[in-house]
Amino acid sequence: MKRTNLGISVGLMGAAIYFVGFFSGYTAVLLLGGYVLLCEDNLWLKKTAVKAIVLMVTFSLFYAGINLVPDIISFVDSLVRFGGISFNLNVISNIINVILDATNIVEKVLFILLGTKSLSQGTISVPIVDEIVDKYMA
Repeated sequence: MKRTNLGISVGLMGAAIYFVGFFSGYTAVLLLGGYVLLCEDNLWLKKTAVKAIVLMVTFSLFYAGINLVPDIISFVDSLVRFGGISFNLNVISNIINVILDATNIVEKVLFILLGTKSLSQGTISVPIVDEIVDKYMA
């Protein structure tokens, strides 16, 4: 079993990165990922650290993009209220909430599965994220 410079297994460190990303957020993942990229030699572990960060950024960008729709609707509503017309589409806001809730569930399940799979130095293919990692880690 391969070990990191800290003395723990590479798989455990990969799982730690995913679980820290799931529970803590960007700061802790960036610290762990930075350590791995600077101090560790294992290519799988480096790709795992980058994949966790890219996955977190991808979900954040998706959330930000989806949350633009209600903001745009609210902006248009504010503009047309000058003319005395109300422009409120609660149906779209409800659909957006369902999409955000489903995405949140997918994100949680994905990070749990990736962390669990990392214990045996495995991974789960996430096509868009894997393409980005492979392109910039080559």
